[in-house]
Amino acid sequence: MFTRNNAFVLVSDVVMCVPAQIGDYTDFYSSRNHAYNVGCIIRGPNNALQDNWTHLPVGYHGRSSSIVVSGKEFPRPRGQVKPPTSQTPVFSTAERMDYELEVGAFLGGKLNELGSPIKCSEAESNIFGLVILNDWSARDVQTWEYVPLGPFNAKNFCTVISPWIVTLEALNEFRIPGAKQDPEPLPYLVDPKHFTFDINLEVGLKPEKVEKADIITKSNFKYMYWSITQQIAHHSVTGCNMKAGDLLGSGKFSLI
Repeated sequence: MFTRNNAFVLVSDVVMCVPAQIGDYTDFYSSRNHAYNVGCIIRGPNNALQDNWTHLPVGYHGRSSSIVVSGKEFPRPRGQVKPPTSQTPVFSTAERMDYELEVGAFLGGKLNELGSPIKCSEAESNIFGLVILNDWSARDVQTWEYVPLGPFNAKNFCTVISPWIVTLEALNEFRIPGAKQDPEPLPYLVDPKHFTFDINLEVGLKPEKVEKADIITKSNFKYMYWSITQQIAHHSVTGCNMKAGDLLGSGKFSLI
């Protein structure tokens, strides 16, 4: 018999898991604040943004195999690093671990065939919902390896997502106009609706044996420069075929 007792499950008895079978994973770099701040550190304020950054959503292909649910423990990665005091690289455990506060978009619906790009104005129908995403990064590994082809081992060891997907319908009341873009994007990146979401997010750091987490980052998804629909349009403009279950990371959007 169906009763209240067998209709509910205690939270303590639930084992959370990745909420979808993830096909491909692409991580973007779509916050102007983050891109500028990182560029200042590497190249100085006069050359902080690369010439292409305000013309296209920059991204890289990541590993879906190492995406895990929030709370999963993983070992600190090892790889090649080149300390400032060394003339040659060494093999070492990563010492400069970093997090990236991101939102991930799961794709679904009727997607495109190989060779048929998704129009920016039609891309919203291909977004199933959003998750919180943490792109873990080994910065000392990344600093040594990223030229000329970008992130590789510094990013492939673990990406964490929340176990719940929030559908776009559930986020309708938080929908707002997207960021003002200058220069105007090329026609294939123009979305007449050009929207984003007003979602406050924060990051807390809680060391072992400490009861309460310290909040170390506060931000909002509205600070993204390139929208999810623009990311999809650019990803598929070459004819790349997107599939249900694909995950797109927004890139870090915190102001610090």
